[in-house]
Amino acid sequence: MRTPSIASLAFPGLTPLSSAPAPAASVRPRRDRRSAFTLLEIMIALAILGMLVAVAIGKLSGTLDQASIQTAKIFVQDSIKAPLLTYKIQVGSYPTTEQGLQALVTAPAAVADRWNGPYVELTAGKLPLDPWKNPYQYACPGVHNKDGYDLWSMGPNGKSGDEDDIGNW
Repeated sequence: MRTPSIASLAFPGLTPLSSAPAPAASVRPRRDRRSAFTLLEIMIALAILGMLVAVAIGKLSGTLDQASIQTAKIFVQDSIKAPLLTYKIQVGSYPTTEQGLQALVTAPAAVADRWNGPYVELTAGKLPLDPWKNPYQYACPGVHNKDGYDLWSMGPNGKSGDEDDIGNW
């Protein structure tokens, strides 16, 4: 009977090294030429990945456009109503077209004694801009709202008076 060595007792899974030649199964096989990706396969994978990224960006762009339109709608139809109504209650009327939305920030000379503003918070010392970085447009009396005011964003194209305007009418 063979006596176990100290190494095999300390490390049960370890087999001792021998001076005998290695069996044929442990000889390293030659590398198969098909075990790596070819340049054509890599190019096809990159092309597919590029197409997926383009589709994702296209979908995201449409989502961002809709979010900008919704932001402008919320401002002209809801957010600015309270400051303008507060101004009207305290001063007696909405700001005129000439006074514009600036009347919510600085007191017009004609109503300085009744003005208790500012009625809106300024961003970097300026009135808020629409999502396309254009000033909101204001008219009082309004063309669409004869007894009130018209407030609108010129929309994505930055031109007033066309179908992409976003207004409170």
